[in-house]
This record gives sequence, structure tokens and C-alpha cells, in this order.
Amino acid sequence: MTARIIDGKAFAARVRGQVAEGVARLKADHGITPGLAVVLVGEDPASEVYVRNKGKQTLEAGMASFEYKLAADTPEADLLALIARLNADPAVNGILVQLPLPGHMNADLVINAIEPGKDVDGFHILNVGLLGTGQKAMVPCTPLGCLMMLRDHLGSLSGLNAVVVGRSNIVGKPMAQLLLAESCTVTVAHSRTRDLASVCRGADILVAAVGRPEMITGDMVKPGATVIDVGINRVERDGKTRLVGDVDFASASEVAGAITPVPGGVGPMTIACLLANTLTATCRAHGLPEPEGLAV
Repeated sequence: MTARIIDGKAFAARVRGQVAEGVARLKADHGITPGLAVVLVGEDPASEVYVRNKGKQTLEAGMASFEYKLAADTPEADLLALIARLNADPAVNGILVQLPLPGHMNADLVINAIEPGKDVDGFHILNVGLLGTGQKAMVPCTPLGCLMMLRDHLGSLSGLNAVVVGRSNIVGKPMAQLLLAESCTVTVAHSRTRDLASVCRGADILVAAVGRPEMITGDMVKPGATVIDVGINRVERDGKTRLVGDVDFASASEVAGAITPVPGGVGPMTIACLLANTLTATCRAHGLPEPEGLAV
């Protein structure tokens, strides 16, 4: 068996197209332009590239983009004051503070200072609680993208066995909540899980989000399973730096029914879903119908 490749790049382009159509309708019908504010503290090169890509794609979708770059030694109080101004600004519908933050800042305090309705990362404790109790919430972008791809490939997820390897607040836990809401039977596995291979082999849906290069091998995959690889790891091979996932693609793709590659799988969906969340937040703020297929 050779797995079908789930093309995240193509899927993300479709999502961005849907977002752009929704933005155009908001402008034409209601005179509303969604606005996304991204705050970067410090000069982390990877974060700078990511923020630049976010700004570019925000503008391409027809939204307003607001970028704030603060020095690494900016006092926490100044960052909180900026967030308060963005919370009060009606032109800003989504606020994202790029993580990680410098060591002198309390990330939980900063995230929870964001107005929950503008928390397009879905990390605010109120959104976490709403998601966990099955209520309408802003959903973290990466798990939302994974769910979109699973729905597109499998249709109904009801009754399927799902294993999420990883228990982070950013991916693992919200991914499990989303799969539960789809009526999957969900197991969250992690570094202390006994006989991880056996647990993984029971999965119709296997989501790897643990941050360890090629940890999930083909002998851990149930034949025909759908494998979603969230990991992005840089490894040195043959004198070159390469990107690999948490799944050993070569062996897993011989067993799985479908699999996301790295790069080109889950990664492109993250920014696409950030834009989708910003459109959703805008619609909710104005009491307008939410875009179909872009929110849960």
C-alpha cells in the first residue's frame, strides 16, 4: 500500500481563497474590513519570517494588517498596554502575540490579556474552556487545520479511533477536544505512555504532535490509517539541514491510507486558519453569519 498524500499547500490555498471571498463580501455588503494585529517581541529569526508571511497573506486576503515589533527588553507592562489599545481598537478584529516571548515576560498573563473574541490563536483560558465544554470558541489554528483536512479526506469522523501523540496546550489537547466533538474515540498518548507502538496501531486517525524527529515509524501505523504529522524538525543529514516531521514518512507512507508530508502538509494550514479565525472573529463581533466550513 502506498498512502495518498494529503496536500496541505493546495488545501491551504483553497482556504485562503474562501477567506478572501468572505472578506470581499464583508466589504461590499457591510463596509467592514477585517483587521489582524501581530505583535513580535525580540528578534527571533524564525518568528520574524513567520510574522512576515502572516502579514503578506493577510494583505493578499484583503484584510488590514497591523504589525508591531518590540525590542526584546521591552517591559512587560508596555506589551500589556499595547494589547489593551488593540483590544479597544474597532479596526482590529484579531490579535496574535508571537510566541515564544522573552524570559522576563509571563506568556500566560500576556495571552489572557487579549480580548477573548479577538484571540485568533485560541490560547486564552476562556477559549480553552469553551472548547473543552463543547461551546463556540476561537480554536487554535494548527488543530483547526488538521480537523479541516481530516473532514475533507474522511467525511464523517464519527466512531473512528483517534490517537493524538502529544499533550501540548497548543496542539495536543485542543486536537483531542476537536476529535471528541466529532464523536471519535480519543486517546492522548505522550512520553509516559506504555507501549506507545501498540496504542498507535489502534488508531484509524493518528495525529503526531510531539516534536521528536521521525518518532512514529511505519510499524506503529495501522494499515489504512490517516496520519496527520504536525511536527516540523530540523535535522542535519549529509551535511545539509532538512525538515522532517514527527513521523518517518518513508516507512509510514507504505502502511497508511493517507498521510500529510513535511514540509507541505499541516504547516501551510496554520496561517490559512489564522486568516479564517480572523474572518470568523470579525463576523461574530458584528453579529453576522459565520463563514461556512471555516469554523467549528
